[in-house]
Amino acid sequence: MNSDDSLLPYIDAKPVGAADFYMAINATFRFIHRRFGVVGLQKYWTELGLRYFAPVSARWGAGGLDAIADHWHAFFAAEPGSEVEVSRTADRVTVAVKVCPAIKHLRDNHREILSCFCQHCYFITEGIAKPAGFTSRVSGGNGSCVQMFYKRDAVLPAQDLSAIIEAAPC
Repeated sequence: MNSDDSLLPYIDAKPVGAADFYMAINATFRFIHRRFGVVGLQKYWTELGLRYFAPVSARWGAGGLDAIADHWHAFFAAEPGSEVEVSRTADRVTVAVKVCPAIKHLRDNHREILSCFCQHCYFITEGIAKPAGFTSRVSGGNGSCVQMFYKRDAVLPAQDLSAIIEAAPC
C-alpha cells in the first residue's frame, strides 16, 4: 500500500497494480498515434514525464542517483509480472527489464501492441529526468530492455530511437 510519502506519484491501496491498465495505456497510445501521429504521441509521453511525474522528478533532483534507484525498485515492485534488476554505480542507475510486465500482459491477452509502444519508456523517463538534472537512454524493447540514467552533464550521444526495438505482434 502506498502512503502520501510514497516513491510513486499515485496512491493505491493494492500492493500490486492491476495488469489490465496495460490494455488501457496501449489503447490510449494507439488513439493518440492515429489522431496526432508519432510526433504527437512523443509529445504526449514527454508531457506525462514533465507534468504527471513532476513529484518524481523533484525527488530525483533532491536525492540524485539513489532516489532514481529507489523509485525504480518501488515502481517495479508494484508492477504485476515484472522481472527487473535495478543497479547503481557511481555514475549511473541501470534498470534491466528482463520481463516487461506490460508487453507480457498484452501478449498473454492477445492484444495488438502499438509498434512504437516501447519508446514511451524513453520519452516519459527523459521528461522526468531532464528537470532533475539527469538524462536517460533506452536500448532493447519488445519485452526486454535496459534503461540507464546518468547525470545530465555526462557526455553521451543522443538517444537513438532505432535502439528501441519495436513491439512485435502477438
